[in-house]
Amino acid sequence: MGDGVLDQYIRKYIILKLKSKPHRLHQEAKRFVSAKSQAQTLEKLIEHEWFTDEEMDIIKRGRNAKSYTKAKNTDIQTYRKSSGLEAIIGFLYLDQRHERLESLLERIVQYVEERR
Repeated sequence: MGDGVLDQYIRKYIILKLKSKPHRLHQEAKRFVSAKSQAQTLEKLIEHEWFTDEEMDIIKRGRNAKSYTKAKNTDIQTYRKSSGLEAIIGFLYLDQRHERLESLLERIVQYVEERR
């Protein structure tokens, strides 16, 4: 669920910001939704103590969950961190914590743009 929510948010952000063609949209979206980018963003959010204790528990469960798919183009640690970020996004979405979710998604965009 979290990966879908993040992907939709990022694509909307890019379309409204860049008003670009589909290929450029895809290239820009990869900067935000790749496992490497998600892992780096999660590390920064944790470093800044952005998450509550409850949210950290969700992240840890998502990060440590057995995965039946192989990580593509990345190592297992990076893949697990990105899974943790997707888990908290999915949790906030499903629990209808819209303000907190919006705040998290905005912060993700901010951090990725800063790395540019």
